[in-house]
Amino acid sequence: MQIKIPFKKQQFDAREEAIIDAVNRLLSEKGYDLMTMDDVADAVGIAKGSLYKHFSSKEKLAAAALTRLLNAIVAELDGLSPDLPALAQIRHILAWSLRLRLQGGVPHLPSTSLTLQRSLMLNLEYVMVALKVHKRFHAMVARAREQGALTPLVPDDVLVYTLYSRACDPTMEFLLRDKKFSHEQIVDAMVHATIGGFLSEQARAQF
Repeated sequence: MQIKIPFKKQQFDAREEAIIDAVNRLLSEKGYDLMTMDDVADAVGIAKGSLYKHFSSKEKLAAAALTRLLNAIVAELDGLSPDLPALAQIRHILAWSLRLRLQGGVPHLPSTSLTLQRSLMLNLEYVMVALKVHKRFHAMVARAREQGALTPLVPDDVLVYTLYSRACDPTMEFLLRDKKFSHEQIVDAMVHATIGGFLSEQARAQF
């Protein structure tokens, strides 16, 4: 039996998605510390009172945006074939995150704001999914090392944190501003430049 979602609930959910989309853009453009609730309400085109019906604080807004991103990463990882070599999985998730960034779906990393870091550590939903992503990334890198694809000169932590940070790399803004390359050319070049330094000699010959 199909459950019909009430129209008001559909409207509420659609507005919430629009709010989180706006938060993503504002976090990228202004950063957490400069973003205000007024900014978000203006970006969505709603009254601030309506915004508070969805999120009671700037901290909860940022946590919702980052939690949605992390859940999307988990879903993308779940969709990968287990037969795909680990290095190919790493390349895929990096390229996927860069394409998402081009669509405005990746805000700045929490490390850009100490205030944001502290508030996120108090958000249980965010912490749980962040730990899940971190474990999945480490497992993926460990499998790539077992398969002989990674150089021993670079520790696993370096590669894992590079995957986080590359999706927020300001290099993309400079490349987009110059308008010399297509989006796919930017993605391919950034993936190649990122992964190349982590490869073993054997994998480098096949890269």
